[in-house]
Amino acid sequence: MAIRNPYAGLNQYKQNDVMQASPQELTLMLYNGAIKFINQGMIFIEQKNIQKSHNAIMRANAIINELNATLDMAYDVSKGYRRLYDYFSDRLVAANIEKNADILKEVLEMVTELRDTWKQAMEIASKNKKGR
Repeated sequence: MAIRNPYAGLNQYKQNDVMQASPQELTLMLYNGAIKFINQGMIFIEQKNIQKSHNAIMRANAIINELNATLDMAYDVSKGYRRLYDYFSDRLVAANIEKNADILKEVLEMVTELRDTWKQAMEIASKNKKGR
Protein backbone atom coordinates (compact mmCIF):
# COMPACT_ATOMS: atom_id res chain seq x y z
CA MET A 1 0.00 0.00 0.00
CA ALA A 2 1.44 3.36 -1.05
CA ILE A 3 1.52 6.20 1.42
CA ARG A 4 -0.21 9.28 0.06
CA ASN A 5 1.70 12.56 0.23
CA PRO A 6 -0.53 15.04 2.09
CA TYR A 7 1.22 17.91 0.29
CA ALA A 8 0.74 16.52 -3.22
CA GLY A 9 -2.31 18.68 -3.88
CA LEU A 10 -0.56 21.80 -2.62
CA ASN A 11 2.53 21.04 -4.70
CA GLN A 12 0.36 20.57 -7.79
CA TYR A 13 -1.42 23.86 -7.05
CA LYS A 14 1.91 25.69 -6.73
CA GLN A 15 3.17 24.09 -9.93
CA ASN A 16 0.02 25.23 -11.75
CA ASP A 17 0.57 28.79 -10.45
CA VAL A 18 4.10 28.80 -11.83
CA MET A 19 3.10 27.30 -15.16
CA GLN A 20 0.32 29.86 -15.68
CA ALA A 21 2.22 32.91 -14.42
CA SER A 22 3.40 35.71 -16.68
CA PRO A 23 7.13 36.53 -16.76
CA GLN A 24 6.38 39.53 -14.53
CA GLU A 25 4.56 37.33 -12.00
CA LEU A 26 7.40 34.80 -12.06
CA THR A 27 9.87 37.56 -11.24
CA LEU A 28 7.69 38.62 -8.32
CA MET A 29 7.55 34.99 -7.13
CA LEU A 30 11.34 34.80 -7.29
CA TYR A 31 11.71 37.97 -5.22
CA ASN A 32 9.22 36.60 -2.68
CA GLY A 33 11.12 33.33 -2.52
CA ALA A 34 14.44 35.08 -1.94
CA ILE A 35 12.86 37.14 0.86
CA LYS A 36 11.39 34.00 2.43
CA PHE A 37 14.71 32.14 2.45
CA ILE A 38 16.70 35.14 3.69
CA ASN A 39 14.25 35.46 6.59
CA GLN A 40 14.59 31.74 7.30
CA GLY A 41 18.38 32.07 7.21
CA MET A 42 18.23 34.83 9.81
CA ILE A 43 15.99 32.75 12.07
CA PHE A 44 18.18 29.66 11.77
CA ILE A 45 21.35 31.68 12.48
CA GLU A 46 19.67 33.04 15.61
CA GLN A 47 18.77 29.45 16.59
CA LYS A 48 22.38 28.38 15.92
CA ASN A 49 21.14 25.81 13.40
CA ILE A 50 24.11 25.80 11.03
CA GLN A 51 22.78 23.30 8.50
CA LYS A 52 19.34 24.84 8.13
CA SER A 53 20.78 28.37 7.91
CA HIS A 54 23.19 27.15 5.23
CA ASN A 55 20.36 25.54 3.25
CA ALA A 56 18.13 28.63 3.46
CA ILE A 57 20.91 31.01 2.42
CA MET A 58 21.91 28.72 -0.46
CA ARG A 59 18.30 28.68 -1.69
CA ALA A 60 18.13 32.48 -1.50
CA ASN A 61 21.39 32.70 -3.42
CA ALA A 62 20.12 30.26 -6.07
CA ILE A 63 17.11 32.52 -6.61
CA ILE A 64 19.31 35.61 -6.90
CA ASN A 65 21.47 33.74 -9.42
CA GLU A 66 18.35 32.82 -11.39
CA LEU A 67 17.23 36.46 -11.46
CA ASN A 68 20.71 37.38 -12.65
CA ALA A 69 20.78 34.69 -15.34
CA THR A 70 17.46 35.80 -16.82
CA LEU A 71 18.47 39.43 -17.35
CA ASP A 72 18.17 40.67 -20.93
CA MET A 73 21.48 42.46 -21.40
CA ALA A 74 20.13 44.28 -24.46
CA TYR A 75 18.77 46.86 -22.01
CA ASP A 76 21.03 49.25 -20.11
CA VAL A 77 19.02 48.81 -16.91
CA SER A 78 20.03 45.14 -16.90
CA LYS A 79 23.66 46.11 -16.37
CA GLY A 80 22.70 47.83 -13.13
CA TYR A 81 20.65 44.84 -12.03
CA ARG A 82 23.57 42.52 -12.87
CA ARG A 83 25.85 44.48 -10.54
CA LEU A 84 23.18 44.51 -7.84
CA TYR A 85 22.50 40.76 -8.10
CA ASP A 86 26.25 40.04 -8.06
CA TYR A 87 26.52 42.14 -4.90
CA PHE A 88 23.61 40.28 -3.29
CA SER A 89 25.19 36.95 -4.15
CA ASP A 90 28.57 38.00 -2.71
CA ARG A 91 26.90 39.21 0.48
CA LEU A 92 24.85 36.01 0.82
CA VAL A 93 28.02 33.94 0.52
CA ALA A 94 29.68 36.11 3.18
CA ALA A 95 26.65 35.79 5.46
CA ASN A 96 26.70 32.03 5.02
CA ILE A 97 30.42 31.70 5.78
CA GLU A 98 30.25 34.02 8.77
CA LYS A 99 26.74 32.99 9.88
CA ASN A 100 26.06 36.72 10.12
CA ALA A 101 22.40 37.74 10.35
CA ASP A 102 23.31 41.44 10.00
CA ILE A 103 24.54 40.81 6.45
CA LEU A 104 21.32 38.96 5.69
CA LYS A 105 19.32 41.89 7.05
CA GLU A 106 21.20 44.23 4.71
CA VAL A 107 20.42 42.06 1.69
CA LEU A 108 16.84 41.52 2.85
CA GLU A 109 16.17 45.27 2.94
CA MET A 110 17.46 45.76 -0.60
CA VAL A 111 15.69 42.72 -2.07
CA THR A 112 12.46 43.77 -0.36
CA GLU A 113 12.77 47.25 -1.84
CA LEU A 114 13.33 45.77 -5.31
CA ARG A 115 10.35 43.46 -4.85
CA ASP A 116 8.11 46.31 -3.74
CA THR A 117 9.21 48.47 -6.68
CA TRP A 118 8.63 45.56 -9.08
CA LYS A 119 5.16 44.97 -7.65
CA GLN A 120 4.30 48.66 -7.97
CA ALA A 121 5.50 48.69 -11.58
CA MET A 122 3.30 45.66 -12.30
CA GLU A 123 0.29 47.45 -10.81
CA ILE A 124 0.95 50.61 -12.84
CA ALA A 125 1.38 48.58 -16.04
CA SER A 126 -1.85 46.72 -15.33
CA LYS A 127 -3.76 49.99 -14.80
CA ASN A 128 -2.32 51.46 -17.99
CA LYS A 129 -3.24 48.32 -19.92
CA LYS A 130 -6.83 48.49 -18.64
CA GLY A 131 -7.07 52.20 -19.41
CA ARG A 132 -6.51 51.66 -23.12
